[in-house]
Amino acid sequence: HTDQGNLAWSWCAITALGNYNPDKGGHLIVWDLGLIIRFPPGSTIMMPSALLTHSNVEIQQDEERMSVVHFSAGGLFRYVQNGCITDKEFIAEVWPSMTEEGRAVWWSERESRWQNALNKMSTWDDILRRSQSS
Repeated sequence: HTDQGNLAWSWCAITALGNYNPDKGGHLIVWDLGLIIRFPPGSTIMMPSALLTHSNVEIQQDEERMSVVHFSAGGLFRYVQNGCITDKEFIAEVWPSMTEEGRAVWWSERESRWQNALNKMSTWDDILRRSQSS
């Protein structure tokens, strides 16, 4: 699954908890990257869970696995961008009084949000360049 409600360009911290054998189950699968990651209890990983399809390998019978997940809800960022009202409220209450230019700016900001978010993420080249300059 992907976590579609999460802020797409944000990192999600996932911590595995429970009593299970991490050699037999509980692995984290990141399908888009072709990774199967051994994920024992107490492990934490950070990933953009709204973008990467992921799941877990089943654990053995009579074992227990839980997760603590820290994420940023994308709707909160839209809420703030709209002046602390929902998109639905914005369209109903603010949109009718906006000029055509104001509406165009609002749509343009929404459409460019994805590219602006991608620009905040590091590429592999960025990481290599920073590691070589230290």
